[in-house]
Amino acid sequence: MKIPTTLKHKPVIVSENYEQIDGRYANHSDAKGLSLGLAQWNDRGKIDISAKVWRYTGEKWSRQSEELPLHRVLDLAILVSRSILHFQDAYRFKDLYDPEQPVLDRVGLQGDAMTISVCTDNEKIKEDMQLFNQALGEDGEMIGERLRTLSRMLKELGY
Repeated sequence: MKIPTTLKHKPVIVSENYEQIDGRYANHSDAKGLSLGLAQWNDRGKIDISAKVWRYTGEKWSRQSEELPLHRVLDLAILVSRSILHFQDAYRFKDLYDPEQPVLDRVGLQGDAMTISVCTDNEKIKEDMQLFNQALGEDGEMIGERLRTLSRMLKELGY
């Protein structure tokens, strides 16, 4: 299915077969494509690149399609990576985290830091940590494949 080019987000680089590789939703996903392009929120004279997940309901392109600035996509990758790192050793804690030290990391960015922590405001955090850990385990091969690919490409880029 072709990603529309007549909407406010203007695709430049696309993956139009995303539903075939969308993790556990592969071959039955409403996420039909990914694109990098010119952001829909661009003001005249100001250009931003965004990433977009294109969802299709079977009848029309969904308003639930997501568009994110590239730095947020990378921030999410940082959050995912640091979370996986935490869960590799989380078995050491009774509830998979230390309630006395819920901050997992502070990642320096732009002269400040992104604080990554367990959401202790979640009243079911103990159960949800277990479920999150279980899901990471079940999806480990799929996530690992993507992380290895990302690592290889980052090395090719010199990072």
